[in-house]
Amino acid sequence: MKRNWPFYWISQVNGRYVQVLERRLKPIGLDMPRWRVLMSLYEDGYLSVSEIAEFSVLKLNTTTKIVQRMIADGLVTTRQGVADGRVTEVTLTKAGEKLRHHALAEAEKILTSSFVNITPEELTTLNTLLEKVFIQLAGA
Repeated sequence: MKRNWPFYWISQVNGRYVQVLERRLKPIGLDMPRWRVLMSLYEDGYLSVSEIAEFSVLKLNTTTKIVQRMIADGLVTTRQGVADGRVTEVTLTKAGEKLRHHALAEAEKILTSSFVNITPEELTTLNTLLEKVFIQLAGA
C-alpha cells in the first residue's frame, strides 16, 4: 500500500533531500533552518519575520530565534516595518547574500543530479501537481 500512497513518496523524497542538503550545507556552516531563512530572503529586499516563517515552513517563534542568531552572525539585518512599525523586517547583509549564493549552488547540484532522468515537461507536470495538492490541503 505505501508505494501507492503519494504522501509516503512526498515524505520519503523530502527526507532524503533534507539529508543530502544538510550534508552539503554543513561544511559551509549552514543548517536547514538558516538555509530556509536565506532562501526565503533572496527575492525580496525585506520580508517580515512572519513572512519568512510562512515561506520557511517554520513556527514564528522559531523563525525569530533563527533571525536573532543570523543577526549575531552578521548574515541579516533588521529594521522597523515601513508600513507597520510593530513589524520587524529582515534583509540579507553582503555576507548573508554571499552565503546564500554558495548554498544555492549546492542545492542546484542536488537538483541537477536528482532530476537527470526527468524531462523538463515531466518536471513541470510534477511541480503543477504538487502545487495543486498544496492548495487542496489548505482547505482540508
